[in-house]
Amino acid sequence: MAAPMVKIAMAARAYSSGVHRALWKLGTLNHVAIAVPEMEAARSFYRDVLGGRVSEAVPLPEHGVSTAFVELGNTKLELLEPLGDRSPILGFLRKNSQGGVHHICIEVDHLADAVEQLRVRRVRILSPEPQIGAHGKPVIFLHPKDCGGVLVELEEA
Repeated sequence: MAAPMVKIAMAARAYSSGVHRALWKLGTLNHVAIAVPEMEAARSFYRDVLGGRVSEAVPLPEHGVSTAFVELGNTKLELLEPLGDRSPILGFLRKNSQGGVHHICIEVDHLADAVEQLRVRRVRILSPEPQIGAHGKPVIFLHPKDCGGVLVELEEA
């Protein structure tokens, strides 16, 4: 259990010992993503039970998901339903059949600089290059084992 926290502490020391802070800046929380086994049931819960503003579901075949957003004023919830048998959400739902928090997304002002510095700090990035995310902006995902057990998505602001 201590190993992930040791790695985070090492990354923090590397950050404070010579990596220039001005290359990129961590911004606001863009969304918290929730894997759901059934999109319409999830949309109905957030819209009809909680009274939220919920977007239509949009299929994103290149990412293997359908996604809908729940507006929360200062941030959003992203509902993710598997799309196809190669969806990255399927494995998550096999372990968590009711669904659950899948990842958090934080905005950064310069994604390319963030990627470069994260690689120097040996934080694993889950794709060789940024991809275009649900908001039409470049995104990358950071390995949860390097982020205290949390799958982190960085999105260019």
